[in-house]
Amino acid sequence: MSDRPDIRTLGELRAAGLPHRSLRQEIRENLLRVLAEGGDPWPGLHGLGRTVLPQLERALLAGHDVVLLGERGQGKTRLLRTLSGLLDEWSPAVEGSELNEHPEEPLTQETERRVLLEGDELPVVWRHRSERYVEKLATPDTSVADLIGDVDPMRVAEGRRLGDPETIHYGLVPRANRGIVAINELPDLAERIQVAMLNVMEERDIQIRGYVLRLPLDVLVVATANPEDYTNRGRIITPLQDRFGAEIRTHYPLELEDEVAVIRQEAELVAEVPDTILETLARFTRLLRESPAVDQRSGVSARFAIAGAETVAAAALRRAAIRGEPDAVARMVDVGTATDVLAGKIEFESGEEGRERPILDHLLRRATAETVRERFRGLDLGPLVAAFDGRTTVTTGDDVAAQDFLGSLPPVPADGEAGEGSPAEPGGGVYDEIAARLGATTPGQRASAIELALEGLFLAQRISKDSDEEGTVYG
Repeated sequence: MSDRPDIRTLGELRAAGLPHRSLRQEIRENLLRVLAEGGDPWPGLHGLGRTVLPQLERALLAGHDVVLLGERGQGKTRLLRTLSGLLDEWSPAVEGSELNEHPEEPLTQETERRVLLEGDELPVVWRHRSERYVEKLATPDTSVADLIGDVDPMRVAEGRRLGDPETIHYGLVPRANRGIVAINELPDLAERIQVAMLNVMEERDIQIRGYVLRLPLDVLVVATANPEDYTNRGRIITPLQDRFGAEIRTHYPLELEDEVAVIRQEAELVAEVPDTILETLARFTRLLRESPAVDQRSGVSARFAIAGAETVAAAALRRAAIRGEPDAVARMVDVGTATDVLAGKIEFESGEEGRERPILDHLLRRATAETVRERFRGLDLGPLVAAFDGRTTVTTGDDVAAQDFLGSLPPVPADGEAGEGSPAEPGGGVYDEIAARLGATTPGQRASAIELALEGLFLAQRISKDSDEEGTVYG
């Protein structure tokens, strides 16, 4: 953050020659500058660069109010919050003004009077761009007073007339003057509240209890909504929808790499989670979005995979604490724990009642198999299969330490035939190849890589697997 400008009065502001721009002009010029410099106006957003973001940029350059339509977890709110980055870092305002009026463009009679009386000595304050972005979650109990304003009875009691603008207690939208107003879940607003927004969106004035205040508010209104075929809680009334200059449909990441990038960026991981685990969770999420058993009108949020990654990391941290491991590293055995707590985040079709867990398990197996094929393509795992001679088994589980798991693996020397050796250490033949393919160096990373290979061999029906509450046995 740069230093706040050292300008304290209207006279100093005029002497500095800083130009006054409207909000839309400010956003337009700043966006054009970033694009011309080859910068990224939308940091932290993945998978929208060829679709949603160009549409949004065109809308902002045109000066349009915007509504984003999309299912839950598509990054709509995050996208709106990045809009503040297109504002000037510091912006002047009249000190004490409820409406954040620009010193050279007063809106209210009170501020006009102050400009006449105080002249160049009128105090000026500076607002950071973060203060000019206001967000409101629409709820059914939101009132007109919350958004627009109401008559303040205390000011009336002081002797002011009801028609006096100074009796008004301004709501969220007027107080956001010269800034951005974001309304999340717009259809949740009662229709009569949406009607109160009509004048703000078009004429830029406000009406309070029959009094019309001609305030040329300089605000950009942006909103989010779920598609009408999904939400049963309400709708955007047609006149209000017509006042949004741009209606943009969002979507989930189209590429697997973007899905993984979102998880890695948003998840707060308390342990190391290898990329293969994140990739499996991302594939799992994408398969759920394609499944006919899942209600696709509600969508499968990106938060599903994010919460899954956090749960997997927590399982690894718990095991490390119990077993005294120096490093907590997530393994395939931890992924199953995620489905135990994530099932409630998915809405299934009505005909699938009672089959929710089998569906999740089936899709997770598919996601794991796809990851194994992608990661181990061309790698000969035959020696590992041969090491399971019908009597040898390997046990893993939530509470099995990485070193214990590695130490129980059947020896497979470099020549590929079962024999003596220590698979937990370098020189373990195919185990080294598996670890090298995934860049695994520590015991925890090696255990995670080898568990993935074993699970892939089971899914390919080359080895067996038995699971119960005590653990998982490959053989």
